[in-house]
Amino acid sequence: MMSVLLAKTYDFSGDAPELCARFRDEPYLFCLESGRYSLIGFDPFEVSQGQGQDTLRALKDRYSSYREQGQQTLTPFAGGIVGYLGYDYGLYQEKIKARAQDDLKLPDAVFGFYDRVLTIDHLTRKLHITSSGWPEQNKASREKRAAARLADVERALAKKGTQYLIPDELSIVSPFKDFASNFTKDEYLAAVRKVLGHIAAGDIYQLNLSQRFTCDTAGENTDPLEIYRALRQLSPVSSGGYFDAGALKLISNSPEMFLRLRGRSVQTRPMKGTRPRGLELSEDRRLRDEIEQSAKDKAELLMVTDLERNDLGKVCDYSSVRVREMRRIEEYKYVFQATSTVEGMLRPDKDCFDLIEACFPGGSITGCPKIRAMEIIEELEPVRRGPYTGSMGYIDFAGNMDLNILIRTLVHCGEKIHFQVGGGIVADSTPEGEYEETLVKARALRACLEAQKIYAQEIPLVRR
Repeated sequence: MMSVLLAKTYDFSGDAPELCARFRDEPYLFCLESGRYSLIGFDPFEVSQGQGQDTLRALKDRYSSYREQGQQTLTPFAGGIVGYLGYDYGLYQEKIKARAQDDLKLPDAVFGFYDRVLTIDHLTRKLHITSSGWPEQNKASREKRAAARLADVERALAKKGTQYLIPDELSIVSPFKDFASNFTKDEYLAAVRKVLGHIAAGDIYQLNLSQRFTCDTAGENTDPLEIYRALRQLSPVSSGGYFDAGALKLISNSPEMFLRLRGRSVQTRPMKGTRPRGLELSEDRRLRDEIEQSAKDKAELLMVTDLERNDLGKVCDYSSVRVREMRRIEEYKYVFQATSTVEGMLRPDKDCFDLIEACFPGGSITGCPKIRAMEIIEELEPVRRGPYTGSMGYIDFAGNMDLNILIRTLVHCGEKIHFQVGGGIVADSTPEGEYEETLVKARALRACLEAQKIYAQEIPLVRR
């Protein structure tokens, strides 16, 4: 099918949340961070929600109606599907019995089909608006729709008035009520001991165990988009984003890229090993040295990297799969994180959906071996994970893809906000150490929601 893509470019010196605020009332608003670029869209021409084992297949069937050959553009994503695939879909895919309580009853997937995308290029300070004319099928109709839809965006951007503005300072002024975990501390420590027992018995080598925190927002002046802005300002990352999925909003501060596909080139970047940032520069350096030298963290990342190599080998030319970088220590505002990079070339008979099926969910948030680790997670975690440790991102209509792993992510649904944090347990882990690691990872999210209130048990910011 002949492709259609209209585009306009403007000078732009604002930021992504400012632009999103102009479209806050539009349905299925999204903002995806991709390092140099911020991608924004709304008002999809179709929405696909899925539940159960046919979730990915049904999405692929709808997507195939709009599949077209790729074309060179100024932006990484000029239209396609955007949304999330929840962790629990992996249970159906691997035929694992679901044991945990499904208390939130959220869809396993929600994806919008977007014909328009606004792209902020932070390097060149340009705003690109693209419009493809989908879902019209013939060229003339697509061109007409593309022009009209692009003009609608231009008119919205041209409007003036305070209803489109957001304040210069963070506006989360109402303190949230206390967070409640789905584990007591003793229960979490006991669960870690059970994991260590499985490791000692040879069932698994490593497992990610998480706990979920929930706060009640009833009566509070909460704005998910403003929370996203605050979180983004507190701790910038390159794989975060915001997605209004109707009944729920995802506010993600994830630093972890799951799968990136460009043509046939595949990349995944698992993360394993975390340390908090120090209060003083000397402490900060000590903590960085500690994660660099940690035998436990090195072993943990090595196991997950090997798992990702095997997953890519299912759908890539096996000789093409290689570890590009074994261990890099990345610095974020609240933590140090160890990351590896694995690459491969997708086989000609496979596509982006085959790649997802081969690798989902990511090994960094399950354990090794993956299926047995997922079974144990179901036995030990009291509630289903939902979006947490699933993936959010885009697939364009040419089959290119960029998905994150939904860690450090707030799930806003009803009058509650949930977030979940976990840690990788290996043979020389200690229950207390694993529990403390979950608190470190929760810090940025809690600080944001509590208007930057820092809890006594948490480690403060680096001050230089």
